[in-house]
Amino acid sequence: MRISVTDRCNLRCFYCMPIEDVHYLPRAELLSFEEITRLARLLASRCGVHKIRVTGGEPLVRQDLPLLIRQLKQIPGLDDLALTTNGILLDRFAEPLYQAGLRRINISLDTLDATRFQQIARRDSLERVLDGIQLARAIGFEPIKINAVAIRGLTEADILPLANLARETGIEVRFIEYMPLDADQAWEREKVLPAATLRRILAEEFGPLIPEPGRDPQLPASTYCFADGRGRVGFIASVSEPFCGSCNRFRLTADGKLRNCLFSLEETDLRDLLRAGATDEQLLQQVLGCIQAKGPGHEINSRQFLQPARPMHAIGG
Repeated sequence: MRISVTDRCNLRCFYCMPIEDVHYLPRAELLSFEEITRLARLLASRCGVHKIRVTGGEPLVRQDLPLLIRQLKQIPGLDDLALTTNGILLDRFAEPLYQAGLRRINISLDTLDATRFQQIARRDSLERVLDGIQLARAIGFEPIKINAVAIRGLTEADILPLANLARETGIEVRFIEYMPLDADQAWEREKVLPAATLRRILAEEFGPLIPEPGRDPQLPASTYCFADGRGRVGFIASVSEPFCGSCNRFRLTADGKLRNCLFSLEETDLRDLLRAGATDEQLLQQVLGCIQAKGPGHEINSRQFLQPARPMHAIGG
C-alpha cells in the first residue's frame, strides 16, 4: 500500500504540478496520523498488507512525519516500510527518520545537470538534493534508490551520468517512463522515452545488461546488473511494457481516498467512514470492494484511456 501524507510539495516538476495557482487540500481534510495508522494496522492484520511506502506530494513537508514512521514501524506483520522523497529536506529529517526506524528510501532525481534540474523542477535545488543523498548514505539508509523520469527530447543526456552514479555508489537508479499524470494535462506520447531505448543506450556504453535473477514479478521495476558487476539499474515501463497483470499495489490519498490503480477514475472514501465511527468490518468491506473492482489494466495504449482528474502530487507517488 502506498500512503500519501500530503499533496504539498516544495518543487514544481512539470510532469506532476502546475507552476502556480496550486490548490492544496485544507489541513482538516488530511488523514491524521492516528487515522493512517489505524487503516495500516487493519490492512496488515486482515488483508495481508506487509509493505507500505509513504509518499506525497513531498512527504517531508508534513509536520512531525518521523512520528508517523515510528507508529507504522510498530505494526505487527508490516515488514517493509519505505519512503519516497525529493531529497530537499533530508538535511533536516534524515537523522530523525532513521531514529524512527526507517531504512529504505527512494529519492526522485531526474538529472545531475543544474540547468536541466531548474527546467524540470522549476526550482534551483539540485545541490541540496545531492547533499541529502550523501547524508542518507552516511547515516546508513539501505537500500537507497533514485527515481528518474525519462523524457524524450529532454533527459537523454542524463542517462549515462545517472548510470555512472549507480556504478560508482551502488545506489540503484530506476528510469521511469513519462506518464500522463501532469496537472496541465499536456502529456504527449511522443515524449515517452521507452525502456527498450534506455537499455540499448546503456548497453552500447557499458556492455550487455544482465537481468537480475530471482526478480519478484510483482515489483514494478525490471532490474538489470551491468556485465562487469558494477552497479545496477531498473526500468519502470508503465507505458511501453505495462505490468498491470502482476500489479498488487493500491493507494491511499492524503485525504483518505482509496485507489486501486494509479490511473483510477474512481475512488473509495475511507476518511468519511473513519470519522463517522465505522467499525473495522465496515472499513474492510469498502477496502475489499475497491480492490476487487480493480480493472485489467490502465489502458494508456488504448483509445479508451482517460487521464485521471487528479495530478500525480494529489494522488501520491
